Amino acid sequence: MPRVKRGVTSRAKHKKVLKAVKGQWGRRKNTIRVARQAMEKSMQYAYRDRRNKKREFKSLWIQRINAGVRGEGLTYSKFIHALSKSGIKLDRKILAEIAYDNPEAFKSIVKKAQAALN
Repeated sequence: MPRVKRGVTSRAKHKKVLKAVKGQWGRRKNTIRVARQAMEKSMQYAYRDRRNKKREFKSLWIQRINAGVRGEGLTYSKFIHALSKSGIKLDRKILAEIAYDNPEAFKSIVKKAQAALN
């Protein structure tokens, strides 16, 4: 059985790594050893930050809702409690969008929630 020369496989692996680090600075983009380290680290960051992104957006939505509700004399936690009591089923993303883009509609939602609270 003839021996297998691995040039084609190595070239393909190297091309895949170098394509992933295209646009980086210095040896990170053209030396395979450094490029592989850079790619692995960037993949770790990407994996971690896909989860952090969800956390940061939820925090932003809460801040926007809280800012909109404070003007109506309510706190965020009381507002969320009032929403659940009133049976309004809107998630934080939609509430934040309404508070940001359409304050009048958000005020009407707050009024309905306050009515259920009292």
